[in-house]
Amino acid sequence: MRISDETRDQLSVKFAVLFPHLDERQRRLLMAAEARVLGHGGVRAVAWAAAVSETRVRKGVFELEAGEEPLGRVRRPGGGRKRAADLDPGLRPALLALVEPDVRGDPMSPLRWTVKSTRALAREPTRAGHRVSADTVADLLREEGFSLQANAKTLEGSQHVDRDAQFRYLNGQAREHRDAGQPVISVDTKKKELVGAFKNDGRQWRPAGDPVPVNMHDFADPQLGKAIQYGVYDVAANTGWVNVGTDHDTAAFAVESIRRWWHGQGQASYPQATRLLITADAGGSNGYRTRAWKLGLASLAAETGLTITVCHLPPGTSKWNKIEHGLFSHITMNWRGRPLTSHEVIVQSIAATTTSTGLRVHAELDNSTYPTGVQIGDAEMAALPLTRHGFHGDWNYVLHPQPAPAIPAARAPQTPAPEWKKALLNDPALTGMSPQQLIDLTQALTPDKDDRRGRPLRLAFPDQVLATILHLHLALAAEPLAVLFGSSRTAMHRTLLKIRKQPEAHGVVIPPATTPPAALAPLQARVLAQSSDPESKIETTC
Repeated sequence: MRISDETRDQLSVKFAVLFPHLDERQRRLLMAAEARVLGHGGVRAVAWAAAVSETRVRKGVFELEAGEEPLGRVRRPGGGRKRAADLDPGLRPALLALVEPDVRGDPMSPLRWTVKSTRALAREPTRAGHRVSADTVADLLREEGFSLQANAKTLEGSQHVDRDAQFRYLNGQAREHRDAGQPVISVDTKKKELVGAFKNDGRQWRPAGDPVPVNMHDFADPQLGKAIQYGVYDVAANTGWVNVGTDHDTAAFAVESIRRWWHGQGQASYPQATRLLITADAGGSNGYRTRAWKLGLASLAAETGLTITVCHLPPGTSKWNKIEHGLFSHITMNWRGRPLTSHEVIVQSIAATTTSTGLRVHAELDNSTYPTGVQIGDAEMAALPLTRHGFHGDWNYVLHPQPAPAIPAARAPQTPAPEWKKALLNDPALTGMSPQQLIDLTQALTPDKDDRRGRPLRLAFPDQVLATILHLHLALAAEPLAVLFGSSRTAMHRTLLKIRKQPEAHGVVIPPATTPPAALAPLQARVLAQSSDPESKIETTC
């Protein structure tokens, strides 16, 4: 039977309407059904109407006559063009050698120091004879477990052996103060901010095409300068206090910020407080080695009548400080995308910071000047009412509310000190042991043969033992001990390093004094008198 042209035209219209909505297999089955209806010559007529090959139509007829269930896919398993990685077994290893040269591949990879985009990764294997597209590279990388990754800030450098123990000790101190109703604060200096029309990271909703114009450069404005934000975060009350300075980030500025918090907020929140716990980083203006920080806190303790305990976070763990996540991060999010055009804008932005958990922040501007390079001598440090804890006394210490010396300006002539008697150093109130116990310990530690190696300015061995006991029991540093024993600072440091662990090795434990003994006053007077010499060396850290 001859198939008319009218029938072919009708099929052409039908196929043109339906084919865009069908996949390849569905098209074959549709053409096969029409061919079977037409009978003899149907395959050729359908192929002409659909503008396809007769082989394609016959394939559909075979599939239709086989009576198989729907495959759920267009092609049969194994059908279609083979994958590039299957056709070229060397493609995958060549790609991994580029993307991960340090682990699996060639450390001299041409992309070792360049951005590894999919286009760049596709270009290099193609040059080596492995034809591949950027999309195929992306698929292969996903199969190998790769994904786009940013840098992760997790490396903290070398960790102190007592890092975890210090965190546990700090948490115990905070829990004890909190349970007793005493304030616990976390302090730190936030990143300095440029004041003026400078770009501030982040975005805010504004009319489309109307961003806030800012300077193209980030050089500080000589008139406006920078904003120094020292924060005090009350852990229990979830409140913050930020002192915005305009001068320098010094220890005096840090202590003044805590003083302002106490008089402006802390005293009203804790009217019955007798103690204050401060947790701070190990470095910066409130570092554990900064002498001016300890001297300023001693003055604050004497002024407020509070016993101030300080616990420093271990070195390299500043991001664990409570204030970073409880206060500073929320301030940064609150002013994102907003140029900090003046100190007033900064203060208002900080004060407007709130969270759904109830954080409230107070901020104020501090236009005071805080000079740098203030020198604190050995005499002032030796006279501080400071008691070190038994565990890491360099990180954990207490400043008692006793009158503390002011920061020195110019040294005035002093009257000669009374005659010094070295026998005062053997006072049981200072050593924590009886004279006979001191003699027995010295004999037990005396080496069988005197070791003459080393540098000059060595102390007699009994003096070495006595200096070490005073160091362990009273937490006296090497500087004042060197004054008391007429030695040099370097020699005293060597002595303490050499002797300090020997008593414990002989079964003798020297506990630290809980409070400064009264007998310590003559020693302080001796150090004061000796340090009045203008040629004595002064340092800013201890």
